[in-house]
Amino acid sequence: MRPTPRTAFYRFILLLIFAAMLVYMVQEGWQYLLLRHNFPLGSTIAAVDISELSREEAAAKISATYSQPIMAVYGTEVVELTPAELGFELDLPAMLDEAQAQHESLPIWQTYLARLTKMPLQPITIPLRATHDPTAVDYFVNLIADMLDHPAKSPQLLTDTGFIQMGESGYTTDAAATAALIATKLYQPNGRTVNFVVSEQPAPALNMNFLRTHLEEQLRGFDGTGSLYILDLQTGEELAINADAAISGLSIVKVAIMIETFRAIDGQLDSDAKKLLDQTAIVSGNYSANLLLDIVAGQDNAYLGVDILTESMHRLGLVNTFMATPYEEQPRPGKSSYITPANQRTDINLDPDPAMQTTAEEMGQLLAMIYDCSHNGGALLALYPEQLTAAECQLLLDTMSLNTEGNLIRYGVPENVHVAHKHGWAYNTHGDAGIVFSPGGDYVIVQYLHQDSDWLNANVSFAILRELSRSVYNYFNPDQPYVDHKRGQKGAGKRAMELILAELSAGTLPPYTPPEAVPSE
Repeated sequence: MRPTPRTAFYRFILLLIFAAMLVYMVQEGWQYLLLRHNFPLGSTIAAVDISELSREEAAAKISATYSQPIMAVYGTEVVELTPAELGFELDLPAMLDEAQAQHESLPIWQTYLARLTKMPLQPITIPLRATHDPTAVDYFVNLIADMLDHPAKSPQLLTDTGFIQMGESGYTTDAAATAALIATKLYQPNGRTVNFVVSEQPAPALNMNFLRTHLEEQLRGFDGTGSLYILDLQTGEELAINADAAISGLSIVKVAIMIETFRAIDGQLDSDAKKLLDQTAIVSGNYSANLLLDIVAGQDNAYLGVDILTESMHRLGLVNTFMATPYEEQPRPGKSSYITPANQRTDINLDPDPAMQTTAEEMGQLLAMIYDCSHNGGALLALYPEQLTAAECQLLLDTMSLNTEGNLIRYGVPENVHVAHKHGWAYNTHGDAGIVFSPGGDYVIVQYLHQDSDWLNANVSFAILRELSRSVYNYFNPDQPYVDHKRGQKGAGKRAMELILAELSAGTLPPYTPPEAVPSE
């Protein structure tokens, strides 16, 4: 039976389809034979698609991918880091060998079928094998950080003016975190941009450590030893430099005599006692101080007065502060001095007078107690609630503010700033202790200079003590620093020597007795 035209047409179409398929299979087969060593469709090495690439082509593509630079972004700055600079190396032979081994293990028909269907039946996936140099990464991170970081700046002393430049905020690189991010990006084929991890830094606050550094630097220029104590009366923060070393009581210990006088009079300050108080506080009279000790004793016996004073200081916790002998009087047999923790030290010796001693710290604490008392609080009123009043403590501070003889602290502050202070000096030790009522806050400052010599030159010591005072004032008042540090210094050395000689004209200080030879009470 002859086929119908329709049937013949269908057979023709089928023959064409079969022929086309045959041609396609022959072509693909020929291409397969030519490219059968190439990696099959869907193959990846190190997350890079190497479908139908030869070994050489795959190696070139992988190398090109992982040689792209790392874009390190720091704010608006962009720095290109090449992987080679960071010691990054691909283990291409090992990855390609593994991929080729997997490829060759597949049956020929399977790889041929995958080519025909364009559907990977069993894709080859090889993980990245590479190394880098962490030291190189750290080096470049730190190099960039050094160029672009802006660390916070601590307060600075402008030595030419004495002004304090306040601290500035800043920012710095977290080098470890940034290096870790860069190392991670080295092992990724794309997204090779890294933002530096930057930490904001607030402006460092002005603190006592800054002041300590500056004061110690000033003291390095002195051929002797400084003893300093600073107390912020608002915060209670302290600064001490050799402040627990025993030192001669000098006229500064008259502060203790005056507070003990107020305790003894029980609120009955007559004109005679007021005159003695003024002479002691304002012109530093030794005779008047001894008469106040008589008031402390309740009789004409200054020796009893110093005993009562010493016992009171010890009750207040000022265990290194004592008077064994009134001013310009002879020591008592068997009671010429006291043994204290401070004068038993062997690491520092400021040649303290055996008859009367204290420390910069304890004089500062006593002044702070008087300040607190004037504000109706503190240790003095707690210990002596029936014998002292806030008004008496305030009167003492007001009286001490009239002292213009020993202008050491005063010349380090502006003229209109209120200062209650008591100076004191001997041949080789000069000092001043007081409270400064400054715009930036009230503070205690006690400062001594001692030199191992027969005579401490006031031209040297007074200039240093005034500059120390100015530095402390500017620390508390950085927005209103004091500049006129030359005020009152003309002829100051000559006047200072006259005052020192006047105070010592009645006789010499008792010779120093080593602490181990001093009998205790």
